[in-house]
Amino acid sequence: MSPELISVGALLVMFVVGTVLPINIGILAFVASFAVGTTALNMTEDQIFEGFPVELFLTIVGVTYLFAVARRNGTVDLLVSAGVRLVRGRTALIPWVLFLLAGVLTALGTFTPAAVAILVPIAMNFAFRYRINPLMIGMMVISGAHAGAFSPMAVSGALVLGMVEDTELSVTPATLFLASFLVNLLLSLLTFAALRHRPMAGAADAAAADSADDSASERATVHQWATLAALAVLVVCALGFQMKIGVLALAAGALLALMDMKRQEKAVDGISWHTLLLVGGMMTYIAMLEHAGIIEKISEHAAGFGTPLLVALLLCFTVAVTSAFASSTAILTAIIPIAVPLLLTSHLSATGLIAALAVSTTIVDVSPFSTNGALVLSNVRGVDRRAFYRQIIGYTCGIVAAGPVVAWGALVLPWS
Repeated sequence: MSPELISVGALLVMFVVGTVLPINIGILAFVASFAVGTTALNMTEDQIFEGFPVELFLTIVGVTYLFAVARRNGTVDLLVSAGVRLVRGRTALIPWVLFLLAGVLTALGTFTPAAVAILVPIAMNFAFRYRINPLMIGMMVISGAHAGAFSPMAVSGALVLGMVEDTELSVTPATLFLASFLVNLLLSLLTFAALRHRPMAGAADAAAADSADDSASERATVHQWATLAALAVLVVCALGFQMKIGVLALAAGALLALMDMKRQEKAVDGISWHTLLLVGGMMTYIAMLEHAGIIEKISEHAAGFGTPLLVALLLCFTVAVTSAFASSTAILTAIIPIAVPLLLTSHLSATGLIAALAVSTTIVDVSPFSTNGALVLSNVRGVDRRAFYRQIIGYTCGIVAAGPVVAWGALVLPWS
């Protein structure tokens, strides 16, 4: 069996096993890197593991640690409460406030599933209390989280930009962020228009909800003000001066922890170790394949399926279907290196295709087989869960069918 088949076969086995069984794909990728690298590719251990993404590792550690500190001192709750209080009985604004809150959280560095986990319970409680369609509000929270997920400070944004930075391509960070934001905003507008229900009897419960929100809102403490200031400085340094986010976030988190040592003793537990394993393992495996020339050969075969535009559309559909059942982060780390040679040998826009792939990979995370969709399903109240599950499946099928076409048509076709 050829090294290409062995390498791709191992990658497929990783995705299947990691999807069916409760094991982190990154762990499988580390094991596969050693097994495939030493046996099929005749590489040394140093060659295999030199592709470990050190800078990205620091970025993810830094931003997730900083937000763990912010959660433990109540700053995240303060931000959520401030946004929720804005609705004050205007139930039509609730989904949009949650959409924006999710976008802000992920854009500032909260990992997408973490932002969804914070806001979905609130959304489902509002849906139950105000008689809002839970499918609509749940999907809008997920879309909001994805809308901010490709800012330069976000985990996904840092991942994509970091991978492209090591190539001859150039992707504009602002364009990548805006592409994801606008597509998810459009998706939320369509979802809101199609699924919105008028508030029914029981909207009188709003007063109780408002009082509950008011009781949760207090004046910001010194630690919370310091955290908000640290986040503001981080945004300015990252976006205005292109400074390294990981080290800045670690420094900010450490200073805030020193100010509140008793409460922050276990903040390190909030670092997204699951994501670090996944990203570290997958990027090490993909870097190994690149070093051995496997990615270039796979890309040459993919280019033979038709014109670059057609191949781009096929790639968008492939990542959408796969990501509905597997980790979107893992899919991104695998697909972008495959797309790079295609972009280098064609007239396609690098920013357009990379953005289209990023959008196609993430918008299908509404699936009940993904963390985000599962959070919505598990937190819904006052509905038949089986019927609600079927509704999520139907919604997901629509996104998988239409999402890649929209992403390709809006981001690839105009710039080709």
